[in-house]
Amino acid sequence: MGNIAPIRLAATADLHMRPAVAGKFRPGFRRLGRHADLLLLAGDLTEGGTRADTELLCAELADLPVPVIAVLGNHDHDEHRGEWITQRLTETGVIVLDGDSMMLTVRGHRVGIAGVMGGSGGFPDHPGDPDSGSAEHRARMRRGPIDAQRLRRALDTLDCETRIALTHFSPIVDTLAGEPTSIYPGLGCHAIGEAIDAGRATLAVHGHAHAGSECGQTTGGVPVRNVSYPVLRRTYALYDLPADRA
Repeated sequence: MGNIAPIRLAATADLHMRPAVAGKFRPGFRRLGRHADLLLLAGDLTEGGTRADTELLCAELADLPVPVIAVLGNHDHDEHRGEWITQRLTETGVIVLDGDSMMLTVRGHRVGIAGVMGGSGGFPDHPGDPDSGSAEHRARMRRGPIDAQRLRRALDTLDCETRIALTHFSPIVDTLAGEPTSIYPGLGCHAIGEAIDAGRATLAVHGHAHAGSECGQTTGGVPVRNVSYPVLRRTYALYDLPADRA
């Protein structure tokens, strides 16, 4: 048997759609069919979760030549319209994950994606405090470990070798390098990284850390990519994944 071409994944996050950037990403997205098999969006797709921002986002993503899978980010919930944004994205053709998973076939090979927004919670050397601060801060600190459990369950539903974990918050500290260490606890949660390892993911993709670093890996060796647009400085990054030969 000849070599199996790898699956090429495009990924980006933190587009923060608003009038000032309307149309900025559309040309690159329209060319995706030449470069990639699918597109992942890792949250903070709108600036403030407003109806206007969401309509601009949908215009940016309409009728793209590859499947698009997304999770929402914290800013997408600023106006408490997460469900409505999910509905509008779904109507546009985007698959939005929130504690669930999906599989698609790419050139005859299966790819599984499990997604959650994630949350804060901190890391062993940068612990968070879920019992102090504002109600929003406390809720975000508690959401990290809860969404880690949801991500693990979603990964376990995937009956394929190629498994991608898609989150907004970071599962590791490696990809936070460049951010002030004092805010590490608010940017991610080590429990998400543990879920990625336990769920035997092939790759983990996240956003949120605008001043972080692109590449890292979990304790178990799973590659992690921070695809925040301010980190990438390009519309999307491209990554090759081995095809599921099963």
